Amino acid sequence: MKAVHFGAGNIGRGFVGLLLVNAGYELVFADVADALIARLKDADSYEVHEVGESPRTHEVRGFSALNSATEAEALTAAIASADIVTTAVGAHILRFVAPAIAAGVAARPADAPRLAVMACENAINGTDILAGEVRKAYAGADLDDRVIFANTAVDRIVPNQDPDAGLDVTVENFFEWAIETPPFGEAHPEIPGVTWVPDLEPYIERKLFTVNTGHATSAWFGYAAGIEKISDALADPGVAAKVAAVLVETASLIVAKHGVSAESQAAYVEKILKRFANPYLPDTTLRVGRAPLRKLSRNERFVSPASQLAERGMGRAALVEAMGAGLRFDTADDPEAIELQQLLGTASAAEVVEKVTGLGTDHPLYADVLAVVEARQAH
Repeated sequence: MKAVHFGAGNIGRGFVGLLLVNAGYELVFADVADALIARLKDADSYEVHEVGESPRTHEVRGFSALNSATEAEALTAAIASADIVTTAVGAHILRFVAPAIAAGVAARPADAPRLAVMACENAINGTDILAGEVRKAYAGADLDDRVIFANTAVDRIVPNQDPDAGLDVTVENFFEWAIETPPFGEAHPEIPGVTWVPDLEPYIERKLFTVNTGHATSAWFGYAAGIEKISDALADPGVAAKVAAVLVETASLIVAKHGVSAESQAAYVEKILKRFANPYLPDTTLRVGRAPLRKLSRNERFVSPASQLAERGMGRAALVEAMGAGLRFDTADDPEAIELQQLLGTASAAEVVEKVTGLGTDHPLYADVLAVVEARQAH
């Protein structure tokens, strides 16, 4: 069995790649980072260190690496003979890897089994995004006969790594990789550790609106309080109260929309907060708070749940306040933060709401967000 994974960074090596290797797949990493690919080519193994209450170390072997920018022919051949293709590159990069996947699919033998393609990104239905881009790049009319596109939800905290760690990766103990089963029909791949589900949306939204929303909230309020580490931010009563209030609101949406029991969601929230407070993870408010423009966009972790709550006539004040904290995330270390502050300084509040959040003036959340933007611009 063979798998090609786009994205040889920390998530690729410390999460998706680890599970694929453990499942018995011959793994090919593909990336455009030449120095990283060179190190992987020179290495026989690397280690994944799980930290937390039950620390353990995995040695990863049985992988190879290709530079997807300069070794296109070899990458096409690898995909042509693969069983699985996965990605962990960021949703905005999927359009750049799609042509390589299309070329690999076109090179597969006519009688080859369908290739399973799964985007493992922090985005709702990321594989649908990738599938759309592959369709644009694929010349034939038989793509659906050759490929299975399956959406996934992934969850594992991978902080900034020690500069001297080399290829080794430090991750938290917890992980979740949920994959939808309907595209596979009667049989799906065997990947120990994967949760196979008939309907992925509840898993995606539960994870995005709890883990990602809560993490960014911790970062933005913690950064504003001058706190460096996420674990220390959660130890601050003021920050912890803000995070808890946000997760009460997102929990109410998950319960109302997906029929999850209030008790089950409360237990999930409690587990997530313990993960954030893990003192063994050297994660920072600066790292987690990065990319506020993306995190405040229409289908992301704040506007999406807040807009759905507004449409249902349910409370969203804590989420809106957290969006205000995102507007104040001002650091020279993040290009998106710089761009956001420039926009706030030059555009009207209405223009900021439209450009950043994508909300229309007729949406029930619009007035709430407009008021937060106006308050930010006034100070």
